[in-house]
Amino acid sequence: MARSRPLYALAVLALVLAGCSAPGSDKKDSASDTGPIKIALVDAQSGQLSSLGAWELKGAKLAVTEWNAQGGINGRQIQLDVFDDQGDPTTGTNLARKIQSEGYLAMIGTAESAVTIAMAPTLKTAEIPNITSGQSPGLVAVGSEFLFLNGPTSTTYDETLAKYIVDQQGIKSIAMITNNGSYGKGEHDAFTKALAKRSVTPVADQVVTTDQKDFSAALTSIRQKNPKLIFLGAEEVESGLIVKQARDLGITAPFAGGAPQGTPVFLNTAGAKNVEGTIVSSPYLSNDISPASKKFADAYKAAYNEDAELHGAKAYDGTQIMLTALKTSNVATGKALADAIRATKYQGLLGGFAYDNTGVGIFATSIGKIENGKLVAATG
Repeated sequence: MARSRPLYALAVLALVLAGCSAPGSDKKDSASDTGPIKIALVDAQSGQLSSLGAWELKGAKLAVTEWNAQGGINGRQIQLDVFDDQGDPTTGTNLARKIQSEGYLAMIGTAESAVTIAMAPTLKTAEIPNITSGQSPGLVAVGSEFLFLNGPTSTTYDETLAKYIVDQQGIKSIAMITNNGSYGKGEHDAFTKALAKRSVTPVADQVVTTDQKDFSAALTSIRQKNPKLIFLGAEEVESGLIVKQARDLGITAPFAGGAPQGTPVFLNTAGAKNVEGTIVSSPYLSNDISPASKKFADAYKAAYNEDAELHGAKAYDGTQIMLTALKTSNVATGKALADAIRATKYQGLLGGFAYDNTGVGIFATSIGKIENGKLVAATG
């Protein structure tokens, strides 16, 4: 019996070591030569920001479906699993830990800048690349080599907007109303910076909370300044409520803003009559801008029986880039996958993507106007 103890101890030690997988071992299993390639999609699937999550899911799912129909990657199917962050940074952080523990190679999302920023440190430590639909400059400020954007930052949106409004249209009497969330703060800072370059100071600068519903005090203050134009820096529903209440208060000045103002949720919340003439800076003005956008819109309509818009197009582009990088890298993980994404040059629905070391890959938007309930390219 005494002689068998060393062998017994070694056997126990072997079992213990076998049961203690190193961090990231599940990720390696997912990146093996067989089985599905696991990608997580994290977005608000419930709550006020759920429209963003719904659009992103549809765009990403359409791309994955197309790849799987063509055999996937190296003969392996892509598994896209959906997680609801509820638009909440704390929930998002918990989900970042969950997708790390469950062996996901990469993440699509989120569409909410604040949630993505909260998740970034965990994803960076876990070396899980993610492509976000957020646009706050705060995403770049995180400084993670694993974080990529599938569209321009607020800096590009708002510099383009200021160039059109001030330089081309000669409008300098501008009021601002933004919220205090990551998106709103990013819009506020980017637009005021763009105005300052042109020696323009807003006649009013109102900041509201992200969950505010009554904007009468802020709008009354703006009305007293009688601006020629009002800049919006808030998400779809809140922006729509602001416009509706502004019109109820007798404010007739046109509005201007970025991505949220080009969506059907904004239009439907405010009312088509109230948003007439709204100026929008966007990298994707309509489904008719190119043969590729028409093809995408037709596939989107066939799959979901609704019209495509910017957020679905962004998610489609981001997912296509992620899958292309997985294919060219032979299903790499961690830093190797991040490097493959950065090396990917992709002509997408939003334009030509070429990532720099900040994780931004596209640097242009166009100007549109809402006319008769539709966003069309601006003239003049």
